[in-house]
Amino acid sequence: MNKLVSIITVNYNGLADTCEMIDSFRKYETYPYEIIVVDNGSYTPEGEEIKKRYPEIKVVQNTNTGFAGGNNAGLKVAQGEYLFFLNNDTLIQKPMLEALVRRLEADKMNGGVSPMLKYSYAPDTLQYAGFTPFSPITLRNASIGFNEKDQPQYRMARETASLHGAAMMVPRHVLQQIGPMTEVYFLFYEEFDWSARMHRAGYKLWYEPAAVVYHKESMTARKGTPLREFYLSRARILYARRNISGGKKILSCLYLSLIAAPKKAVMYLLHGKCRLTISVLHGTLQGLITSKL
Repeated sequence: MNKLVSIITVNYNGLADTCEMIDSFRKYETYPYEIIVVDNGSYTPEGEEIKKRYPEIKVVQNTNTGFAGGNNAGLKVAQGEYLFFLNNDTLIQKPMLEALVRRLEADKMNGGVSPMLKYSYAPDTLQYAGFTPFSPITLRNASIGFNEKDQPQYRMARETASLHGAAMMVPRHVLQQIGPMTEVYFLFYEEFDWSARMHRAGYKLWYEPAAVVYHKESMTARKGTPLREFYLSRARILYARRNISGGKKILSCLYLSLIAAPKKAVMYLLHGKCRLTISVLHGTLQGLITSKL
């Protein structure tokens, strides 16, 4: 018997996107699933509207506690043996849950899996086909296949350094062992932190191209905004403090705060983007002084 998948998605002033995502699953998905929508403090009562349109959907009303906080609120009502954390600005065009479940069931040490991610506005172009590991000091990594056309080499399943936060499935027993995503970040790096914890617990993470999700990109923290730059800068420092040990942690924090952040801040300043400059420096400082890890 197929085990239930709980699809958890966070809605924040994104009613149209959330409804389009739900409609795509209702149209294409054949594997047993439930959808849980966490309304993360939208300006208008979007959660009520979703419940009105889709009576079978579980809706959780939540204050805006960020990406991890919203997803963790959905966990409280999830019944599935598998938890699929999915951005609300995504779509599917054919069944895909079974392929993810099959990958997790292939080995008891498979702790998480993400599908192939393509852009909804360019469905032949990849966003994600796995992640490379972070470099230990600079914390640089890469999304494999990023902005490349779909090609045969990207259609083979492989282990990945990190899951992708837009779409990631985890078995309940793994969640129970390592705990949910930490809420210290609010935005960005939650999935990287969670992936690192899974690796430390001995689990393998996978990229599964037999499952495909089409992503519209983030509608909450748009590129080139002060909000995005603040939380990205803050998250990098927090990740280093939480996941790197010994002298490498000190070197990484020094690099991020004394080289990477100032370089980025100066670049914005030279282009007349003073608010972005301030956001980068402010986020970096907050990452350094935050006491709750």
